[in-house]
Amino acid sequence: MPTNKQRREAARRHLERQLERRQQREASRKRTTLIATIAGTIILAVVVVVVVIALTNDNKKANANSTTTPTGSTTPSATPTPTPTPSTSYPPAKGAAVTFRGVTVKGATDLAGAPGVTSKSTTAPTKLEYKDLVVGKGEPATATSTVTVQYAGVLYKNGKAFDSSWSRGQPAQFSLAQVVKGFTQGIAGSSGVPPMKVGGRRIIIMPASLGYGAQAQGPIPANSPLVFVVDLKKVSTAG
Repeated sequence: MPTNKQRREAARRHLERQLERRQQREASRKRTTLIATIAGTIILAVVVVVVVIALTNDNKKANANSTTTPTGSTTPSATPTPTPTPSTSYPPAKGAAVTFRGVTVKGATDLAGAPGVTSKSTTAPTKLEYKDLVVGKGEPATATSTVTVQYAGVLYKNGKAFDSSWSRGQPAQFSLAQVVKGFTQGIAGSSGVPPMKVGGRRIIIMPASLGYGAQAQGPIPANSPLVFVVDLKKVSTAG
């Protein structure tokens, strides 16, 4: 029969084992919590990185797809819809050059090729100016016409190109009611400016007030006079 001392010793050892098991369970619980916390932090970090990369790629794609075109009444955002024809690689226009108000167009009358357009002027235009390089004989454009055109756009000050349907490989199609005023007036005509007719090619020089005004537009700085050399291919009159 165990003595009191032996019973006390047995009770003490039993209590120690209980405390040891309790400490082991607590340590295991802390390890599990720590591992879960670390794993959750890693997963959250990975999700954040993936979201940032996705947003960055979307922004790059959006920037890569944006082009400056003559659309919009004041600050355009839409892109003219190209006509549904296969993309073509156009040769440079051939023939004599014509100079008008500091703008020089190489291959001025060769409608089969892309005209070379340069410009250098120290005086900004105060009104819309034009010169017909080829006078069309077809249907005239109106301010509400939907037109199909080939065009090249450069800055009047230094001739820096900012847009060209030729370089995109196909004509552009849009309504003249949805473009900057200088483009509408330069093609459809205005006071002192006759409308273009299908088959014609025209130099259009517009002050900034008839272009994009005081707001920069892509590669076009604020308050920039613009030059467009436009070939009118087709006219569709609304209504």
